[in-house]
Amino acid sequence: MTLSAPTSIAAISLTGASVSYGAGPVLGPLTLEMNEQRIGIVGRNGSGKSTLVALMAGLMSATEGQVLLEGFDPARERKQALRAIGVLFQNPDRQIIFPTVDEELAFGLKQLDHNDPAGAVQALLMREGRADWAGRSVAALSQGQRQYLCVMAILAMEPRTILLDEPLSGLDLPTAARLMARLDRAPQRLITISHDPKILSDYDRVLWIDQGLCRADGPPAQVLPAYERTMAQLAMQDADTDLSA
Repeated sequence: MTLSAPTSIAAISLTGASVSYGAGPVLGPLTLEMNEQRIGIVGRNGSGKSTLVALMAGLMSATEGQVLLEGFDPARERKQALRAIGVLFQNPDRQIIFPTVDEELAFGLKQLDHNDPAGAVQALLMREGRADWAGRSVAALSQGQRQYLCVMAILAMEPRTILLDEPLSGLDLPTAARLMARLDRAPQRLITISHDPKILSDYDRVLWIDQGLCRADGPPAQVLPAYERTMAQLAMQDADTDLSA
């Protein structure tokens, strides 16, 4: 697997980047560089985390400022972005578009003009211990299996960075553990949004996004305890509000 990229250029760079909808900004302005191999992102629902992922992947453009992926604009250079970055969303049913496993895995490879997508799919299924999935209907897979299929589709394209937007949402504990263990073995850079600080505890860096801004940025041992304390305090405040209603 070839994952090399220009080492003198930041993997992901945001310079004064913001996104606004009507009433005002929902994200930013943010100025960040992301080069570490394992980066976590935490924050409450609605804090702007998923918007940040969409910006980094080039799925939307910044209203103001600049977002660069390996030195290029991912929103404008979509085919180049496919080779650089992959995204795993919460719900596999919103990501899968083909009725069979083989078609789903081959789709990205065809976008990259692979010379033998069918052969690459079979080789991938063998490597992943899923040879029996060949020709199988996606509808016959469980939710956890469909999420694993999405992971394989991303790995097949060999991007250098993978963005994970709550990848374990809705999965039972054994399935979630297996999926995360597989992702942890991947050579790619992982940028992971999670409501579970435990899975980010051994990461290189954690960003805490709050009301569209970066409230904290540093090693997990520094950021996560502060985040958890604040969430616990907010939970007590919400509980008091409920009791007085």
